[in-house]
Amino acid sequence: MHLGRTTLSKFLIQQLVGVGDQGKLAALLVDVAAAVKAISAMTAKGALGGFLGAIDQTNLQGEQQQKLDVRANDAMVAATEWGGLVAGLASKERDEPYLIPEGFARGPYLLVFDPLDGASNTDVNVPVGTIFSVLRHDRDEAPASADYLQPGASQVAAGYAIYGPATILVLTVGKGTHGFTLDREIGNFILTHPNLVIPEDSSEFAINTSNVRFWERPVHRYVTECQAGQAGERGRDFNMRWIASMVAEVHHILMRGGVFMCPRDAKDPSNPGRLRLMYQANPIAWLIEQAGGCASTGRHRLLEMQPSALYQRVPVILGSKNEVLRIERYHREADSGTDKPYVSPLFNERSLFRAQELA
Repeated sequence: MHLGRTTLSKFLIQQLVGVGDQGKLAALLVDVAAAVKAISAMTAKGALGGFLGAIDQTNLQGEQQQKLDVRANDAMVAATEWGGLVAGLASKERDEPYLIPEGFARGPYLLVFDPLDGASNTDVNVPVGTIFSVLRHDRDEAPASADYLQPGASQVAAGYAIYGPATILVLTVGKGTHGFTLDREIGNFILTHPNLVIPEDSSEFAINTSNVRFWERPVHRYVTECQAGQAGERGRDFNMRWIASMVAEVHHILMRGGVFMCPRDAKDPSNPGRLRLMYQANPIAWLIEQAGGCASTGRHRLLEMQPSALYQRVPVILGSKNEVLRIERYHREADSGTDKPYVSPLFNERSLFRAQELA
């Protein structure tokens, strides 16, 4: 393959040699790429296209939908429903899976997608993205909701597109993680980032510290060690960031390494996590693993989780292998009671109050 000259279509033909239904899977991914081009054009226009802002409508999770959420969802459906490649579609923005209309042939795949991850950031021009996952559907019957509930290890393709200064499509079919940049002059995706590899060690982490009071002890322990820098147990300085867009954070990790954490916390006891297993965590976890990283809930490998619902939420910790394994160890030690107790540096030896003498 010649860097800068390999188109997405050519790449897929080469990657899928020997894979059953290789032509159909390649065609489906090309259709997804067509939807990505349409969404990219919409996001690039911003206020000029009249696409910014929220609409008076919420999705099943109670989130207010943005205009671009709906437009991106429609673009993905329009690009993939008609070709006889999918048996059904499930979108984060729809309450129920989408049934293929009468008159369209059903295919051997299910497409699960988040049409616009980080859509609330569009008004402030922060990079957003589309996340997708492809699963097999081996029955002739139309899929029910239960047919989508496959563990992440069952995926046959996964990827995301990030809409920033350039539009980049990152995908895997189980043979590494690869990035393609949209060449707008020729309207095609060109291979520019083959065989992405995440460094095993890193000194960068991303987490929303506004939730610090809700974190579990092992997350407190890890972040506190990183903040201590050279003077602390880790013996080196760390950089911290938070973009509030999963696709942007993950792309940063694939390019430079690091750890992304959206961990379990006590802010909403009814939800063990914030990110959706099917629409976000599973496809991203496979991309990260295919690039040599790790993806975990803190206690379990994400790709081994058996989904219980289409909109199931889970904690997500992913990125550089050695950092994720350290965080998993901290969870094991916390669960067994063998970890170090967390002590706030603000209230260590000194206090605003006099110590009370024991009677």
